[in-house]
Amino acid sequence: MTKNNVYERAFDYPDPSAFVVDDEPQVRAFVSNVLATSGFKPSQFSSSSEVEAALADAMPQIVILDLSLGDSDAVEVIRILAMQRFQGDVLLISGHDATTMDAVHKIGERRGINMIEPLHKPFRIEQLRERLDAVRRDVPARFDASLDAALSNNWLELWYQPKIDLKSMLVCGAEALIRLRHPTHGIVPPSRFLPSPGDALYRPLTNFIVERSLLDWQIFAGHRMTDRLAINVPASVLQRPDFVSNLRRHLPGDPRFPGLIVEITEDEAISDPELAREIAVQLKLYNVHVSIDDFGSGYSSLARLEELPFAEIKLDRSFVTGCAHDAAKRAMCEAVVDLARRFNITSVAEGVETTEDLQVLIEIGYDIAQGFLFARPMMSDDFIDLVTSRAVNRLPQ
Repeated sequence: MTKNNVYERAFDYPDPSAFVVDDEPQVRAFVSNVLATSGFKPSQFSSSSEVEAALADAMPQIVILDLSLGDSDAVEVIRILAMQRFQGDVLLISGHDATTMDAVHKIGERRGINMIEPLHKPFRIEQLRERLDAVRRDVPARFDASLDAALSNNWLELWYQPKIDLKSMLVCGAEALIRLRHPTHGIVPPSRFLPSPGDALYRPLTNFIVERSLLDWQIFAGHRMTDRLAINVPASVLQRPDFVSNLRRHLPGDPRFPGLIVEITEDEAISDPELAREIAVQLKLYNVHVSIDDFGSGYSSLARLEELPFAEIKLDRSFVTGCAHDAAKRAMCEAVVDLARRFNITSVAEGVETTEDLQVLIEIGYDIAQGFLFARPMMSDDFIDLVTSRAVNRLPQ
């Protein structure tokens, strides 16, 4: 999980959000301007892969979608939305003929997507505003996805994104990611319900994550998947005595248990290295190891990390994406591997989305990778189905 997911406030969304997906910049700009003046918060994308990555952090109320997107298309985006159980609206806009537009519209409907009346290019601003007004009327004035309600009503779930050993190309573990399944709105992304740092609700949330992940590990172990799971916990919660006591109570007694990985952000490790060291040493007593997540933003402070007893470094996705074609990003990837080797810890690259970037990471010598190239986060039952095959070439693409 990225630090933005961990720390975004749950209630700072007065305007419904919208995705504009079109390969023409001028069209994206035009539609975004209409959206902004109609009370929506627009985000622009030009490909299906960009949409897929964005859905991991936010779920819009409407997706305005062109049929042709250069190297992808609207059908691919609709498939992605359906797999993510998208609960909003999709508005098709295109210059294609009416028959083609209608065919894609019906594909969306068959996939369970709420498809609203499409617009043929060129269209008038008034036509777009009419459709946006109808969508906005259907959006609650305040979407109630509070963490308090989720905890009280058992709406929380852990989803798992596989981690891949780059030497064997096999699943070697997974990162647990929190999701909220609202009875009306479906799956809600973390950015809509996670509290701010220091919020008291982080304590019961962390208890849920610890208990659920360790219970899930025992279920996975029954299917011969005994690799480590990783969870995300703020350092402010880790330092509380009740965190360790709760962790001790739920650690599996199974001799196959390899331990747990707890991810904290680099910012937290750098801001209070003494506290980070204390946490890491204490947790290691219980076979729980600390990973530095989102590594890279504090690169100038590497000297302060040298004495911290961490087991893993996860390079931030911003350096991984495009490393095959960006010399500066590749240099950062290489520096982190060198650092990991010097400390004798595991190097992990997150956010891997292309085979070109993956090949560079393998050449450099990364130990583990995760990202949409291998698999998106999935429910625990789907993860069980996946790990029984073990091989990366059978992961969902």
